[in-house]
Parts: sequence; C-alpha cells; structure tokens
Amino acid sequence: MENMLGLAFAIMGMMAAVSLGGMGSAIGIGISTTQATGVLSEKPELYGKLFVIMALPGTQGFYGFIEFFWIMTRLNLFSKIPQVSLSLGLQLFAIGLGMGLVQLISAIHQGKVSAGCINLVAEREEEAGRAIILPSLVEVYAVLALIASILITNIVTAGL
Repeated sequence: MENMLGLAFAIMGMMAAVSLGGMGSAIGIGISTTQATGVLSEKPELYGKLFVIMALPGTQGFYGFIEFFWIMTRLNLFSKIPQVSLSLGLQLFAIGLGMGLVQLISAIHQGKVSAGCINLVAEREEEAGRAIILPSLVEVYAVLALIASILITNIVTAGL
C-alpha cells in the first residue's frame, strides 16, 4: 500500500510540473497575443517581428513536460509499475510542484513583459531585436528551475 501511495505522489508531482507549466504558458501567451492582435490590426506587416515575442511565454509548458518526462523515465514507467516508497514519492511531488510553480509564475510575467515589448516594436520597429531580449530575461529563471529539477530528480532517484 505504501508503494502505491508513493507512486501516486510521484505521479501528482509529474502532473503538477506539466499542468502548472502549461497553464502558465497558456496565460502568458494569452497576454502577449492579446496585445499583439491590437498592434497587428493596425500594422499586419509586423507579424514576423512579433511572432517570437508572442511565443516566448510558451516555453514553460515545454519545460514542465520535460520534467514530467524526466520523472517518468527515472521511474521507468514505460515498462512497468515501479515500487516507489512514500518518501521518494513525496520528494518527487515536491520537485514537480516547485518546478511547476516557477513555470506558472514566470510564464505569466514573461507574457506581461512580452506585451510591453510588442508595444515597443509597434512604436519603434527597429527595436524588434532588442525587444526579444527583455522577455528572455524572465526565461532564465524558468530554465534554472528546469535544470535544478532535473538534477534533484537525479539525486533522489539515484538508488533506483
């Protein structure tokens, strides 16, 4: 019974990572694309320059999926139902939840920064290259959370 409870917590951690990352990306892209639709209604020729800025908040959903997949791989869920102790399950839940929360929050803020950068490009088209850099600053913390979660997952699952 304890092993099934451990597995349940591990799966909840996997789902927290992918779900929170996906929700954050959906919200962030919603913010950036809402701003872009207003600009594009006036200046449709800016679509190519705005596309990357609009899409940047979507990366956190991918990062959440990577952690989901990483935990799944480390537990070898592709070939069998593993024996997962309650302690390990709780650790994996904490990793997935913490990582997912960073992805959620960073994607929302990246969407807000992207919306501001879309306004910048609307006013000063020549700033499109620089405007990509600003939302990327928020991206750094999403990437750090991904790397940390992978490393910590490796540590706690080293004995499997």
